Formats: sequence, C-alpha cells, structure tokens
Amino acid sequence: MFDFGRAIVITGHYGSGKTNIAVNLALDLAGKGERVCVVDLDIVNPYFRTADFEELFKSRDIRLAAPRFANTNLDIPSLCIDMEALLDNYKVILDVGGDDSGALALGQYAALLSARGCDMLYVVNKYRFLTHTPEEAVELLRDIEQASGLKATGIINCSNLGESTTAEDVESSRDFAGQCAAAAGVPVVFTAAKRELDMENVYPVEVYVRPFWEENHDN
Repeated sequence: MFDFGRAIVITGHYGSGKTNIAVNLALDLAGKGERVCVVDLDIVNPYFRTADFEELFKSRDIRLAAPRFANTNLDIPSLCIDMEALLDNYKVILDVGGDDSGALALGQYAALLSARGCDMLYVVNKYRFLTHTPEEAVELLRDIEQASGLKATGIINCSNLGESTTAEDVESSRDFAGQCAAAAGVPVVFTAAKRELDMENVYPVEVYVRPFWEENHDN
C-alpha cells in the first residue's frame, strides 16, 4: 500500500473518478488495519459523493464525516467537522469538490492539514471534457491549489470511458498523465484501472460510483 501522510486529499475535475478512488483507498486502508475516516467535502456536486456509501463504510468500520445536509433535498454546505480530532484518531481521506469553488471548503483546514502531514492527489481523466490536454488539466489544478491553500503532491491517472473502458484505453493514457505530472512538478502516484481488466502495474479498483442513468438501466 502507498505511503501517504496522515491526511489524503483527493481532488480532480467532475467525472475524473476521484470519488471512486477515495472509496477504494478507504476500503483498502481499512482492510490493512488502519482506522479510516472519510470526509465528504464535495459540497458542489450532489450526484456522486462519498456520503452515498455510508452503509458500505459502516460494514468495514470506516467512519464517515459529511456535511449536515448531505443526501437530502437541502444539499447546502454545513460543515461541523472537528478535523483536529479526526487526525488524532484516524487516517483521514478527504473527497473534495471538483473545481476551485469546491476546494474553498478545504481551505479552512489547510494549515492544520499541512502541519499534520497531508498528500493532495489530483485525479486526471484524459477522456473527460475540459481536461483533454495536460495544459487544461494543470490549469484546473492550479485553481484548486490557490483556492484550497494546499499544493498537490501527486497525480493519479484514472483515465476511463466508463463501462466501455478497455486496457488499451488505460495504456494510451499513461503519456497524458506523465505530461500532466511533469507540468505540475509532481509524480504520477499510480494509474487506476478496473480490477476486471486484470492489468499489470496499475492500482486495481472496484467501480462503486456509477452514473444514475446506469443504475436506472440496471434496475
């Protein structure tokens, strides 16, 4: 497992796969005996958020800290989180909103997170609209850094095309992720791919976060 700091901030553009990465990391760390708390700071996008996985987290003894009105029709930012206490007792994973506005919620904790040891990992998806080029992806990262008061420490390549993603799609995205990392001045921490693709040199993930239209279709 990766050697991350006390806090792991997961951020990236909408649809990059950041929430699914946060869920997988939480489950894997808990499976290795870590006491894990997931903090849902995605107060911008109500559709794909870690608060949706409360029951799954409970089954693995993972704590969830979320805005008071998460998953209700009053989806407004109301954060009552004692971050210092969480950092004293847990490995903390923060799922942050997908742009600089979402990162503003993170800013109130920036000094504390930096002092306690924090990795901010920026998730990129080559196939996502508005981050088709490394320049676009890094421009968004800089906006997030400025809004949050934190600097990225690594890039996660989560380039995917949803259910139609092939191993070739993932392989062809590695250069893109490398270019993003070089432009940002940080390393590529890992490339993520669906476990079912059975690829080498990737972080294998289960797909927990699915668009609501796929869920409706399955039902």
